[in-house]
Amino acid sequence: MRDNTVRVDEAATPARLVFSDVFNAAVPFIDRHLEEGRGDKTAIRTADGETSYRVLAEQVARCGNALLGEGIRPGDRVLMVVKDCPEFVYCFFGAVKAGIVPIPVNTMMRPQDYEFLIEDSGCAGIVYSREWAEAVEAGLESVGKKPSVVLLVDGEGGLREKAAAASADLDPAPTTAMDDCFWLYSSGSTGNPKGVVHHHRDMVCTSERYGRIVAGLREDDTVFSVSKLFHSYGFGNAMTFPLWVGATIGLSDRRPTPQMTFEEIAALRPTVFFGVPTMYAQQLHAMEGASPDLASIRICISAGEALPGDVMLRWKERTGTLILDGLGSTEMLHIFVSNTEEDWKPGSSGRPVPGYKVRLVDEDGKDVDRGEIGTLLVQGESAAKLYWNNPEKTAATMLGGDWLDTGDMYYQDEDGYFVNCGRGDDMIKVGGLWCSPFEIEARLIEHPKVLEAAVVGRPDDDGLIKPVANIVLNDAGDAGAALEDELKAHCREALARYKYPRWFNFVDTLPKTVTGKIQRFRLRGG
Repeated sequence: MRDNTVRVDEAATPARLVFSDVFNAAVPFIDRHLEEGRGDKTAIRTADGETSYRVLAEQVARCGNALLGEGIRPGDRVLMVVKDCPEFVYCFFGAVKAGIVPIPVNTMMRPQDYEFLIEDSGCAGIVYSREWAEAVEAGLESVGKKPSVVLLVDGEGGLREKAAAASADLDPAPTTAMDDCFWLYSSGSTGNPKGVVHHHRDMVCTSERYGRIVAGLREDDTVFSVSKLFHSYGFGNAMTFPLWVGATIGLSDRRPTPQMTFEEIAALRPTVFFGVPTMYAQQLHAMEGASPDLASIRICISAGEALPGDVMLRWKERTGTLILDGLGSTEMLHIFVSNTEEDWKPGSSGRPVPGYKVRLVDEDGKDVDRGEIGTLLVQGESAAKLYWNNPEKTAATMLGGDWLDTGDMYYQDEDGYFVNCGRGDDMIKVGGLWCSPFEIEARLIEHPKVLEAAVVGRPDDDGLIKPVANIVLNDAGDAGAALEDELKAHCREALARYKYPRWFNFVDTLPKTVTGKIQRFRLRGG
């Protein structure tokens, strides 16, 4: 086989992906399109203009050369705190093509979070958008060993300027399909993010098996995603999937709101819309007083948390468009259980994506019977290599036989569909993003009127999970609506905006074990 190519063996069931001995993922995702005649086709569309596949390939090479020119070597890591814009794609694939390992991270973090990520990753460089400069630079100030390269995306001496001066010719680094390609960070039960290490082959597997085959993306599509590029869901939706099939990416760096999505859909005219259940519910509420133009959309997709069947049905009735709900993870990179246009059931996550296997097991690791709840294990070629600097979590999650423990509790119904029952731990998923109850509790306890706090998830009127805080006060007489507003503001000042509690229960005591550990399952009604 020619270097940097992948062949789909249709004779196998499911179809098998065969990679060349030398394989750099930037070639099939970026350079291939010039060979296939898409040079003049629009690859990226934003409010500021359009980028062709030819310009995309040039900018990827220039960014790769710029990073190498700064002294970053193949195998080194570069942290990316970059908004959704063409430079995200340039920087990511430029690094990949140069053999550098890019690490896109959450842009909604605090200085201490960036301090942790810089130190944990041991990155040689960091690239960040001006919008996040205050938090990133404050985090850099606290780091013991600073990365040797610190670059703003724009401005004097920034990545954009350095790339403009760099060569547009870059030979792909001679990597293999199983070499480290990129990392994503996933939150853990301790509240500290975990570095999830992915291979070059992984985004090919998700893009082919889910993006092309299950979601049905094709070259004439324009794709728009609510989920941002740093998140594994948005990473596939708004970058790797459309680039794999030669489609057009619609990007916006605006904060997602129902009105924002309506405006961007009207401007970008996407045919495929990727959302999360919280946003679909909010959009339905917003439609009660408006009639947005969604006519361009042929299919909608949802993941990040379970989509309530009622939201799915109301959306289909209101818009005439189907939402395909699915289950994915950062560790498996994208969706591996999904509904399809031909086979869907409201309230379920669907069936395994071709190329993936799933099992439901009990506490002893034995398969449960159909209809019984078990922990969902998944096996597939897009599985991460390991958690960086976390051998214990790697061993607990990435099991023998290439099985991965998702931590999600499921059952398989009488029709064979998989139904989500929630997490097996205390993590809360809000708007498709994990948050730790410990982090929220720590912030609440900082308030002078709060003695103790315990946070769990609770469904709102649309069946979507949001944080609820159970509070023991120093003075029970302080309880009331005024204090609730005060505590919400207190949390919003220091936490990412999606993490604040939506409700407060003022209680006399919290349920605890004899060793003093809070029993959150009792607060959830378990």
